[in-house]
Amino acid sequence: MLKLTVEEQIFPLAEVFTISRGSRSDARVVVVMLSDGLHTGRGECVPYAHYGESISSVMAQVRSLEDELARGLDRIELQNRLPAGAARNAVDCAFWDLEAKRARKPVWALAGLDEPRAMVTAFTLSLDKPEVMREKARRHADKPLLKLKLGGEGDIERLRAVREGAPDARIIVDANEGWNLAAYQQLAPVLVELGIAMVEQPLPAGADADLAGIERPLPVCADEACHDRSSLPGLAGRYDMINIKLDKSGGLTEALALKREAQARGFGIMVGCMVGSSLSMAPALLVAQDAAIVDLDGPLLLARDREHGMRFDSDGIHPAEPALWG
Repeated sequence: MLKLTVEEQIFPLAEVFTISRGSRSDARVVVVMLSDGLHTGRGECVPYAHYGESISSVMAQVRSLEDELARGLDRIELQNRLPAGAARNAVDCAFWDLEAKRARKPVWALAGLDEPRAMVTAFTLSLDKPEVMREKARRHADKPLLKLKLGGEGDIERLRAVREGAPDARIIVDANEGWNLAAYQQLAPVLVELGIAMVEQPLPAGADADLAGIERPLPVCADEACHDRSSLPGLAGRYDMINIKLDKSGGLTEALALKREAQARGFGIMVGCMVGSSLSMAPALLVAQDAAIVDLDGPLLLARDREHGMRFDSDGIHPAEPALWG
């Protein structure tokens, strides 16, 4: 019999974070705790309005499981009980954490994975005026991988400004569905000229058929267009990579399965995150091992991370302490 606890937690951001769909000044997360009386497992998710989620709707989804958890619902049955999304992610990761505590083994061992290592992660520059983004790029030019949020008028100027500010950095860009096909075709040569390594979700997910059959001079990564394994058949010929986020896949269980199937189909792997705390990043880092691109900088965007937060240094993001998760 498991006792369920679910609560909202709020983390102020270090500075306002802006993408093509809007701005925010804090990260609002849902934390799920599953306790058997001796051990407690935790999981965190970030509800995303773009996918029809809210704090209240996700908490309601989680609470709908209370009676079933008391009757023995387990992690495997959970996969069919809730759809892919933030609610299932938090519960799934809480199950993994609880299993690790019960077994006195780390999650990576329980999942049959190799012991995780630190991974270099992108650092995100949010959408702003070109001169502001240039200055931010200059301040973070020492970081090995920068990710730019784009998706509006003036993107060419933003790109050139950031490259001026960080001439030696590896750069990827994320349009967050903010372009159409004509804009992508206009910007693609500029991206190549400036040495941009990858472009993420240039077109709306519902319009990505426009990518089929056209020349892609640099890798194109599916984010909003890829949630779980059921997304993969529709991505062939349109995308070169997929961005795996646990809040989209519905947890670590599906994320690991999605990674395996995507690799078998020839897709490159990126592992990303919503803006959350280290409790969200800890399970994602297990998926990120050997990924081509890792984007798990959520805690770096917070004014303050949670207790036992993950360590970031020149080697990247380090595996979580057991006191945090897993």
